[in-house]
Amino acid sequence: MPATPAWPPKSAPRLFIEDVIAGGRSFAIEGPQAHYLARVMRVGEGDTVILCDNATGEWATTVSQVDKRRVTLKAIERLREREDVPDFWLCAALLKKDRFDLVLEKATELGVGKIRPVITRRCVADKLNADRASSLVTEAAEQCARTALPELDAPVKLDAMLRDWPQERHLFFADEDGGEPAADAFCYAEGPAALLVGPEGGFDDEERAAIRAHPASVAISLGPRILRGETAAIAGMAVWMAEAGDWIGEE
Repeated sequence: MPATPAWPPKSAPRLFIEDVIAGGRSFAIEGPQAHYLARVMRVGEGDTVILCDNATGEWATTVSQVDKRRVTLKAIERLREREDVPDFWLCAALLKKDRFDLVLEKATELGVGKIRPVITRRCVADKLNADRASSLVTEAAEQCARTALPELDAPVKLDAMLRDWPQERHLFFADEDGGEPAADAFCYAEGPAALLVGPEGGFDDEERAAIRAHPASVAISLGPRILRGETAAIAGMAVWMAEAGDWIGEE
C-alpha cells in the first residue's frame, strides 16, 4: 500500500497574521498575503496553510474558500507552542539599506528578542522604513519556520539610548579598539543582555568614550580583523547564542 502522506505537508505555505488563532476559528486573508496564497502558491479548497500569530504558536489550517482578493482559512490543529526567545537585544547602527536588510533578516533567523536600530554620528542613514523593515523580519521568520517575531523598535539616537538604558541589562559593546574576547564575556554574564555594533565608519571618539563610561557597558572584541557593520552584528549574535543563548544544550 502507498504510504500515507505526511500532514501537514512540509511544502505548505507559512504566514504570520495579526489575529490571535484558536481552533475552529476562520480567518480571511487579504491583500498581498492573499495574492501570495492564491496566485503564487496557487492554493485551492482543502489545501493546508500554516499560520502563526506570534502569541499562541503555529497552527495547521485548511483553505475553505479562494476568491479574487481573499482566501479564507479555518484553524484545525495547533502544531507547536510559541517558541521561547532569549532575552537578548541587537542594538545595531543603521547601515546602507541593503546591508541593514541583511542585519534584520539574520537577527530574526538567529532568534534575538528585540532589534533596536541606532543612529550615530557616522551613520549614512538616519531613517528606517518601518513597514518595509517589519515585512523583512516577518518574511525571514516565515522562511525559517519561526513561531515568534523579534520586537522591532523605531531608530533611536545613541545618546538617548544610553541615557534611558535599563540598569539591569548588560550592554556588550563591539569596540574596534578591543576589549574582552566576546566568547569569554558572554559566557560569564548572567541576565538580560544586548549587543551594540557601530556603523560603516565606526563610532567616533566621543561616542566610544560615552559608551565605555556607561555603567552597563562591557567592551568586547570580535577578533583581530576589522569587520563591516553587518558582519560584526551577525558574528556577535552567533557567538552570544553559542555561549549564552539558546544554542546551549542543543542535541
